[in-house]
Amino acid sequence: MKSKSIFSFFIFVLILGIGLAAAYAVYDVSNVGKTAGIGVATFLIAILISSAIKVADPWDKAVVLRLGHFHSLRGPGLFFIIPILDTIPYWIDTRVITTSFKAEKTLTKDTVPVDVDAVLFWKVMDPQKAALEVADYLSAISWAAQTALRDVIGKTMLSDMLEGRDKISNVLQTIIDERTEPWGIHVNSVEVKDVLIPPALENAMSMQAQAERERQARVILGDSERQVAEKFGEAALTYANNPVALHLRAMNMLYEGLKQNSTIVIVPSSAIDTMQLGSMAGLTALTMGIGQDKTAKENSAIAKASAD
Repeated sequence: MKSKSIFSFFIFVLILGIGLAAAYAVYDVSNVGKTAGIGVATFLIAILISSAIKVADPWDKAVVLRLGHFHSLRGPGLFFIIPILDTIPYWIDTRVITTSFKAEKTLTKDTVPVDVDAVLFWKVMDPQKAALEVADYLSAISWAAQTALRDVIGKTMLSDMLEGRDKISNVLQTIIDERTEPWGIHVNSVEVKDVLIPPALENAMSMQAQAERERQARVILGDSERQVAEKFGEAALTYANNPVALHLRAMNMLYEGLKQNSTIVIVPSSAIDTMQLGSMAGLTALTMGIGQDKTAKENSAIAKASAD
């Protein structure tokens, strides 16, 4: 029930003030009853007129009953009713209203207890039906939403619920809208906020996901090893048919090893003969030359840093 408007109270005070001023103007000591009658009559008139004046907000619709029968919907703005004959049992809010609802410890189709929180966005499209077809439409739509949520949870697998919240929201919207349509209420949308599962099951699902990732990593690693082996096989065939290429590859590998590490590399004598590097003294000289070049570069860098 909406509270009395300030405008009606202002009219009541204004009429009462005018009546009291008139009573004071005709006040006579010899005829006090007449003055009192004017005051009482003014008071009653002020109550009747202020009761007849109603002001509805832009989003409100007033349901007017006349002698127990539906008469009209009034508002928004200023309107008048007949006191005593007309009553306003409901002021219907026609804005979009949000209602939170939840289902606790509800079993899914695969018997997993879950807690689901959701929000309902709805609007009164027919204030007359909302006032006359259901006793308390606010409570009714809340209970309708909760029962619909429990029904949907009981028919849905846990995996589908965790992955397809949008689908569940659409199903809930359809079910709740069908239930509330006779009440003149339209459901704009339903949003599932959260789906909570038991901690033990959450840990088990986390371990399952981790194991699945490890399996995928091993499969990818094995596939990579297979591709590398195939490429090595192709390279071996190329080297078998082209000894010059194998000779150049061996020399390059030996040079890179000596250049980067500057250490002793032990290779078979047959490999030295194949790469035509000469005797062991020639190979040692090559190693020392690479080491000296590297040392000279390091000394040059140190001298430049000191000069700076």
